[in-house]
Amino acid sequence: MIKQNSTPNLPTKFDSRKQIISRMAILIMICILAFSTRLFSVLRYESVIHEFDPYFNFRTTQHLVKEGFYNFLNWFDNRSWYPLGRIVGGTIYPGLMFTAATIYHVLRYFNFTVVIRNVCVLLAPVFAANTAVATYLLTSELSDEKCGLVAAAMIAIVPGYISRSVAGSYDNEAIAIFALLFTYFLWLRSVNTGSMFWAALASLSYFYMVSAWGGYVFIMNLIPMHVLTLLLIGRSSTRVYVAYSTFYILGVLLSMQITFVGFQPAQSSEHMLALGTFGLIQLIFGINWVRTHISEQQFRRFLWSTISTSAIVFVVLATIGTITGYISPWTGRFYSLLDPTYAKTHIPIIASVSEHQPTTWASFFFDLHILTFLFPVGLYFCFADINDTNVFIIIYGVTSVYFAGVMVRLMLVLAPVSCVLSGIAVSKTLRTYTAQIKEPNVEITTPTVNQPIDKKLKKKKEGEETSVFAIKREIALVMVIGIIALLSFYVIHCTWVTSEAYSSPSIVLAANQPDGSRKIFDDFREAYYWLRMNTKEDARIMSWWDYGYQLAAMANRTVLVDNNTWNNSHIAQVGQAMSSTEERAYEIMQSLDVDYVLVIFGGLIGYSSDDINKFLWMVRIGGSTDPRIKENDYYNSMGQFRVDSQGSETLLNCLMYKLSYYRFGEIYTEGGRPSGYDRVRGTEIGNKNIKLDYVEEVFTSEHWIVRIYKVLPPGNRG
Repeated sequence: MIKQNSTPNLPTKFDSRKQIISRMAILIMICILAFSTRLFSVLRYESVIHEFDPYFNFRTTQHLVKEGFYNFLNWFDNRSWYPLGRIVGGTIYPGLMFTAATIYHVLRYFNFTVVIRNVCVLLAPVFAANTAVATYLLTSELSDEKCGLVAAAMIAIVPGYISRSVAGSYDNEAIAIFALLFTYFLWLRSVNTGSMFWAALASLSYFYMVSAWGGYVFIMNLIPMHVLTLLLIGRSSTRVYVAYSTFYILGVLLSMQITFVGFQPAQSSEHMLALGTFGLIQLIFGINWVRTHISEQQFRRFLWSTISTSAIVFVVLATIGTITGYISPWTGRFYSLLDPTYAKTHIPIIASVSEHQPTTWASFFFDLHILTFLFPVGLYFCFADINDTNVFIIIYGVTSVYFAGVMVRLMLVLAPVSCVLSGIAVSKTLRTYTAQIKEPNVEITTPTVNQPIDKKLKKKKEGEETSVFAIKREIALVMVIGIIALLSFYVIHCTWVTSEAYSSPSIVLAANQPDGSRKIFDDFREAYYWLRMNTKEDARIMSWWDYGYQLAAMANRTVLVDNNTWNNSHIAQVGQAMSSTEERAYEIMQSLDVDYVLVIFGGLIGYSSDDINKFLWMVRIGGSTDPRIKENDYYNSMGQFRVDSQGSETLLNCLMYKLSYYRFGEIYTEGGRPSGYDRVRGTEIGNKNIKLDYVEEVFTSEHWIVRIYKVLPPGNRG
């Protein structure tokens, strides 16, 4: 009997074990894919940090590794924001630095000879593999493991996420997206189980997210929205109550341990939804508990008195908190999400950042490809089977679409949920049609002449159904082939975008030659190295804030402003100097103790991200604190911003114009064009005879991208 009972179970156990092994093998291959597809930049260039912000992160990580934890938290950086300086430990999200330093020390402990730079360069690809695993877990919690594998494969190569996670992209988002998705997975697991254990793990993951990125506010608003929606549609339960109460209390207490966050979870307007939801759910479940212990008549009196008292207390506390300033107002970035025109009108420093601009339709397709129309299919499947977890992913999907439309940067938030919903759509659709293909054919029979009429009609009906089934199989086959073709195009598109668009470090530029070879422009590192080797250690460099982090990290010199952009008036002074006449700019530079001025110019080689193209933002930001600087003065009589002879006199004589085009009128950039032809603006410059009285040129890089001028002392002015 034992033999007979155990034998039939063996194939089932074997199949189950086989499925687990196969899923693990597929998931491991997806992780390898996620890691390897992000190495184009290292293979094509070298192991180098990308962009601007990552250089500050790299510099702080070096300090953490060298000086230790406590010295890092108390580090006062006198190389930035001269003469103000910056207390680094209290003004950053330290999760990225601690993660890289921990990995570095662990590898060194096991005698792996590594340098911190390589750890920082490869951190994003490593966490991209972790993100694929988190996506698998989240999607499996929403649907099943098959959908999870498809979603993990999609997020491994989706351009919207790769743009922030290629090798060398050492920024907060490199680890934040993993923390975001893993927190959501643990939250849904806690909702499904009602377990305090999973809710506590979710709060720990949330703490890691808070330490890594300011986008943690999205989590602390999305989860309360999920709880409120469940309450409104009548799906509240003790599971949700236990999960949210545990998550909110532990999450808030843990997040307040981050110095930069402090008491914001209890004071800022961005966190009031979470606090209000916590109070509301306590009130609702408290009332329900009291109801079981008193009579119906007593309960009615208790209900009305509780609701009225709670409402009065809420209004009074909210009013007092707002008047006294205890509840801080929404930040400018938050207002920008609600009103895309707010930043340009009130806070131009936010609007000047390219990644804060509204997203175009082309960008959606470029960063998501087929996910743009698989996304609503996934939403359909979720609406068709409403449950607690599907309500969450619907809210996440809808809100992320809105935020991604308002701000290009937030495409990063939309990409993961697009992969989750698209994974559900593709997996369920393929299973539906492959099941139809596998069904056996039914032979069609035709009624004979001798059969009765009713039997003929019955046979005819059966024959029609069978013929329809045969067509359905063909349709299913076409659908399966079509989906496979779309997925193939998705892979091709993602690989191309990763290789060509998102694997080029801003510090090293490249262009394709007519013969197919690549031309490398290394002007930035050339200029920064010149500053490091040819200027005094206490030299102060004035440039636009975009280049502050790179200057401090690579040139090791003091900068006036950098990418932190925390002090708008200080940045405005730099904008005023750049947009004023040389004489007026000299007064500002003397007041700021400036030794050198650095500008970026692309007119010689056609580099469009130069300071002339950014100049109007300098005017707007400078004019926000100095009414003498008016944007209209830099347009000609036709209302055009031109650098040629038809340009505004104010523009043609300002410091930025002079520093960018000094001696450029003598240069021939293209055959058949006059001297001083700007290849970015496509025109001949209007002021070729530029003379400098208060500064002198000391360095111009090989391709004229970086130009450095020394500010002359008062006695040596020419």
